[in-house]
Amino acid sequence: MSLTSHLQELKKKHDTLSDAVEKEQRSLGSDDLEVSRLKKQKLYLKETISRLNSD
Repeated sequence: MSLTSHLQELKKKHDTLSDAVEKEQRSLGSDDLEVSRLKKQKLYLKETISRLNSD
């Protein structure tokens, strides 16, 4: 897998997590732990993308 395609895949996953966070936060019985878990995953992906872009 090339670096470009790997970055594109990571960005897709990041966007999917963003949508999941928004959806969870809008739901009436939103689970704060689930929102926190999703945000941590999203941050990890963002940091990974930044690190790979700077190399």
